[in-house]
Amino acid sequence: MEQSTSLPMNPSPTIQRDYVVRTLGITRIYHMGSEKTHALRGVDLDIFRGEYMAIMGPSGSGKSTLFNIVGGLDKPTEGMVFVDEVDIAALDSYELAWLRCRKIGYIFQAYNLLPMLTAIENVTMPMTFANVDADDARDRAYDLLQKVGIGHRWSHRPGRMSGGQQQRVAIARALANNPAIVLADEPTANLDLHTGADIIAMLKELTQAAGVTVISATHDHKMLDICDRVVWIRDGQIDRVQRREDLDIHVGQIEEAETSH
Repeated sequence: MEQSTSLPMNPSPTIQRDYVVRTLGITRIYHMGSEKTHALRGVDLDIFRGEYMAIMGPSGSGKSTLFNIVGGLDKPTEGMVFVDEVDIAALDSYELAWLRCRKIGYIFQAYNLLPMLTAIENVTMPMTFANVDADDARDRAYDLLQKVGIGHRWSHRPGRMSGGQQQRVAIARALANNPAIVLADEPTANLDLHTGADIIAMLKELTQAAGVTVISATHDHKMLDICDRVVWIRDGQIDRVQRREDLDIHVGQIEEAETSH
């Protein structure tokens, strides 16, 4: 399927090619009966192509909502969200599914591997949805498993793997369709310190090699050590955006930093 027949390619004149993601005036309101919760309040954010960005904020800050909207997993109440110059907030469900499959890779805290499938079958699945030839998909899946250091476990199901091994499979799956963006939701939360550090370093190396943008919602200070910028969210708004070299955060200071700004 050609992209021109699947997505309305109507880039805003304000979009620049240096950006892979741009949000303009994003608001998100949730209704529970007569109660309204303003999860996001007019968020403007530019994310550069090839950038490694961390989204930080206390519980209830709107961090997860912003993360989900950028990934096309939720829609804003108002505003625009551009991914590769396409306003994904304006897409219908079919067009959005097409874009998510080909433009965005997802890495989840709980891995979200299908337990009845082997490692190579889990990695192959996104390519199947993208109509990649079965033999080509299997070859690429095996190559990705090799790159993440788990090629020897290609025939194993998730139940026979450690948490670190499952997350490596999840990273390979996220890269299966050569996405422009990888969204990593607390990718080290269920891993021990050493394994978490290995996963972060590997993710950085793989995405740099492929020129992929990484957006991670995280509380892990190790992620801050390698990210390019940090977006701090508070009360549904961007509190500040900092470059890595401007951060002065050490182990044990993350929670303090979140609550003091």
